[in-house]
Amino acid sequence: MQIQMTAEQLTDFLRREFPQVGEEFDISEPCEAGLTVRLKVDHKHLRPGGTVSGPSMFALADVAVYLLILSRIGPQGLAVTTNISMDFMRKPAAGVDLLAEARLLKLGRVLAVGDVLIRSEGDDRPVARASMTYSLPPKG
Repeated sequence: MQIQMTAEQLTDFLRREFPQVGEEFDISEPCEAGLTVRLKVDHKHLRPGGTVSGPSMFALADVAVYLLILSRIGPQGLAVTTNISMDFMRKPAAGVDLLAEARLLKLGRVLAVGDVLIRSEGDDRPVARASMTYSLPPKG
């Protein structure tokens, strides 16, 4: 499917519609293969022991797939997560941002399915992976 929104448009949408988290993410330019979203790790993302919390990684995965879907269907604020399965594989590196590489597996009329690998910046080993399903708003 043709790309409908640029990284700049996705960033503007996220900051306007979700101001509580819009500044926490940097978005790469979407391409046919997917897109990458960076979580700018801050002290509020850490859990005891100095590692990035599971909820922060969940948010990164959710935002990455959401934005990838919007890059294909346009600014549809009512696309919602209906299912997620997430595996946490290793402790993220301390003091670096996390990168989520998202790709679409299916973009249907009613549902979209995506996959995300999360890595610490500078390390190729995944720290988490997620499979997500979204319900898409009706057209028209």
